[in-house]
Amino acid sequence: MIDKDDILPSINDLSIALDISRNTITRAYNDLKKIGVINSVPGKGYFIASTRLDQSVRVLLLFNKLSAHKKLLYDSFAGALSNKASIDFYIYNSNFNFFKKLLTEKQDKYDKVVIVPHFRDKADNAFEVINEVPKEKLILMGKLVDGVTGQFGAVYEDFQNDIYSALTSLIEKVRQYTTLTIVFPKQSYFSTDILIGFLNFCKVHNCDYDIISDLKTETVLKNSLYITLTEDDLVELIDKAQGLNYKIGEDVGIISYNETSLKRLLLNGITTISTDFDFMGKKAAELVLNNSAEHFKVPFNTVIRNSI
Repeated sequence: MIDKDDILPSINDLSIALDISRNTITRAYNDLKKIGVINSVPGKGYFIASTRLDQSVRVLLLFNKLSAHKKLLYDSFAGALSNKASIDFYIYNSNFNFFKKLLTEKQDKYDKVVIVPHFRDKADNAFEVINEVPKEKLILMGKLVDGVTGQFGAVYEDFQNDIYSALTSLIEKVRQYTTLTIVFPKQSYFSTDILIGFLNFCKVHNCDYDIISDLKTETVLKNSLYITLTEDDLVELIDKAQGLNYKIGEDVGIISYNETSLKRLLLNGITTISTDFDFMGKKAAELVLNNSAEHFKVPFNTVIRNSI
């Protein structure tokens, strides 16, 4: 009978007794330490820390920020894991140095490391830090990171092709307006691949277009279709259009990036192009529970409402 706090044989003693190499014993002890079954005290050896073998998977979850759609993602992920895993949740505010500090200090304590990778600075170095995570632990959510190698799990968005395909599906609506304008804030955490997909669409379909970074300094133009990425810009656009007595969906069109419950109701409905965050969260949880290194592309949905 093994009880909590019982002393275990040393690596040398167990190696001799079982005629197994020291490396094998060391790996076994390290694996038991990782799941909390045993622990060690320098100079004294190993001992039983817990006799429970049904412990849940320990997950380190790193989000770059909080937002309405990130809450949907978290709720989907946590709900799918249920009581099969414990989650320690950190927000690194898109700050690379803080992200690096969290990852370096904490990754060894967890069975899985799930990362939503978006950085405002030093993004070119992100792959070096992420590659330090053992690949059997690593799951990326939201986007793939160039330079991250090996077999790891991922549930990712294809930003460039997603917006291109979404706008293509709306081509008849787009042609009702003289100009297609995207509002892409400076120093944004949004992927620049969104802009590439937008520009590709405009080039292929011969659309007049504009790219602006700050609606506060711009005049909302009649007969223009606007794509907003942030909630703040959506509100600013609606406020300015209504101030000019423009009718949304006729004088000015609006497409908003990422679906939320409010957009179903606002002005009798705002058209959205959106990642399926429920799918992303559930699929990432599936990778955690199945210890899988598969890659899944997240569906991207278009919902047409009265704003175009």
